[in-house]
Amino acid sequence: MVPIFFVYFSLVSIVAGVFTVALRSPVHCGLALLTLLLHVAGLFVLLNAEFLFAVQIIVYAGAILVLYLFVLMLLNLKSDERYLHSKYVVMLFAAIAICGELVLLMMQSPFSGSKGDAPAEAVLKEGASYAVGIKMFSEYLLAFEIVGVFLLGAIIGAIVLAKTPVNGETEKGAVR
Repeated sequence: MVPIFFVYFSLVSIVAGVFTVALRSPVHCGLALLTLLLHVAGLFVLLNAEFLFAVQIIVYAGAILVLYLFVLMLLNLKSDERYLHSKYVVMLFAAIAICGELVLLMMQSPFSGSKGDAPAEAVLKEGASYAVGIKMFSEYLLAFEIVGVFLLGAIIGAIVLAKTPVNGETEKGAVR
């Protein structure tokens, strides 16, 4: 049953990735990106990587996609639309060639079937999410907090950029 789900998740991910790049409407591109991110999360479930699944859903499908939609709302897309009209055939052949090359490289890889150094008992005892959480909140706590401060600064910057002057205020009177 796992190979069937793998084929489904991988094929839909590839198609959604192509649609994310090729569609003309930014909203349709956002929906294709959401489909791609959710199906990549499904691939993480098949790999028994529940922490990466949760991060994929929360961070990428949640936060990054919302950020993308906020940027779409802030920009005036009607005046800056640019489309790729005539290069779809070239892009399709290039994508097929790249995928074929990747398949050939994977088939000839010297690392196929090799196992890692960690014993299975160590991972099964507490779980991978527990190990990542302990590592993140002990050795990498400062970096984790710095990322939080940067994200707070980005949110404040987006609010300042999105603020429009209130009734009757001119450019000089607006607080920036």
